[in-house]
Amino acid sequence: MRVAVVGAGVAGLATAKVLVRAGHEVAVFDRTPDVGGVWSRTRRYPGVTTQSPKAQYSLSDFPMPADYPEWPDGAQVQAYFAAYAAEFGIENTLRLNTEVTAARPTGDGHWTLEFQPAEDSTDPTAAAGATTTETFDRLVVANGVFCEPAVPRYPGLAEFSAAGGRICAGTEFLDAELARDKHVLVVGYGKSACDVTVPISKVAASTDMIARQLLWKVPRRIAGVVNFKMLLLTRLGEALFRYVRLRGMEKFLHGPGNGLRRGMLNSIGSVSIRQYDLTRLGLVPAGAMEDIVRGAIGLATEGFFEGVADGSITVHRDRTISRLFARDGRPFAELADGSTLPAELIVCATGFVQSVPFLPEEVSARLLDERGNFQLYRQILPVDVPGLYFNGYNSSFFSPLNAEMAAVWIAADLAGTMSLPDPAAMRQAVAEQLAFMDVATDTHHCRGTKIIPFSMHNVDEVLSDLDVNIPARVRAGHWLNPVNPAAYRRITPTILERLAAADKPQPVGLATVHPSGRG
Repeated sequence: MRVAVVGAGVAGLATAKVLVRAGHEVAVFDRTPDVGGVWSRTRRYPGVTTQSPKAQYSLSDFPMPADYPEWPDGAQVQAYFAAYAAEFGIENTLRLNTEVTAARPTGDGHWTLEFQPAEDSTDPTAAAGATTTETFDRLVVANGVFCEPAVPRYPGLAEFSAAGGRICAGTEFLDAELARDKHVLVVGYGKSACDVTVPISKVAASTDMIARQLLWKVPRRIAGVVNFKMLLLTRLGEALFRYVRLRGMEKFLHGPGNGLRRGMLNSIGSVSIRQYDLTRLGLVPAGAMEDIVRGAIGLATEGFFEGVADGSITVHRDRTISRLFARDGRPFAELADGSTLPAELIVCATGFVQSVPFLPEEVSARLLDERGNFQLYRQILPVDVPGLYFNGYNSSFFSPLNAEMAAVWIAADLAGTMSLPDPAAMRQAVAEQLAFMDVATDTHHCRGTKIIPFSMHNVDEVLSDLDVNIPARVRAGHWLNPVNPAAYRRITPTILERLAAADKPQPVGLATVHPSGRG
């Protein structure tokens, strides 16, 4: 088949690699000039690093370089994905600097795409605004759940801008020098907000963070010694959070062992308070560490709390910006408590809008529920939209591994080799999953696209559809040791071998396997 993939981040690259090896013709579109998605040089803010350590953020068959630090920076991650594309020969599938502006179903699962050079394309052969149309047999949306920043629209913006004030999204702030000698506000308290605040504080005249709500931060090294992956990036760590279906040890942890479970989680919070002296800094979040899943599970940024302690960073907790204005020709921001701050630059690390703007309204109506949540079986398949798949709509601690397993699932479904539930049962499963995540995350699940902290549950469910998994003894080892994506390196070749065998004519007298279903 001819398969279009929109997005050249990890999900798009993993999909291209698997589908090309399964014999499909693939075209990967991305409006940026390089691969990597959120790690593209066009979106990479100063201070950005991975949240997961390099081993856990690697693809199963392509480890990160040994000389990379434990938490690689943005440039290193982008280089890693570029090397992945080169290693597996998918560079010729890439159509970079190309923006998909429309994708319309044409029947039988086929899709017609309209695309044109991106606004900032540097391709001298691309005619500005020229639109090209192509038809594909299937479409995979891999544009990412962190591709469109959500920037608040504050009252008084025109007056603020006229006085020289500037407001931008965190992913648009690409050079710390833009903050030099300026009064800067950073809006947000998630990982990206804290990440970008540290380099800003080293050059700005003042650095103030406006935090609507404080979130719990997990130390990279708990008590300065134990890598957090030893506690939270294990199957045991995942089991500390209640899943929709309890199994095995989970039944004990959320039953007779509930006190032990809560103690294990909340002890991390106690250590974090002591380690960063949060009581003295006035930065102890409300609730307990076990509530972390209801906000955002964030890794503490190196140097952030130290900056608060030395006065180079000021956090205004439980505050929001009510309006922007000018005073004596200078830009200011007024907070909800009536206080004002000079604000020559405002960097909004306020999350992202999960959207697929190139899909027509009639498709979105079948894709989204009444609240705008994505209705995706296994985070991959929109049951009521033929020929359409999603990958990367499973944000997790192991996003590359989740994307890779989803790519294999897509390849198997294209070949019609999986026995999936009927559409009604799949719709019911999606509804139950969304209802559960509403409760588990207090609706903070990015419109159904965030599966943290249930990363490995998703992997297990995807692989159960494929009737394949890694050995039980290896999975058991991941209960106390960090999950190692390399343990899954044989999954892709195993499924590809199975697909190749299913595609061969069978001898007379044996059942012949024909591709069927949506493929």
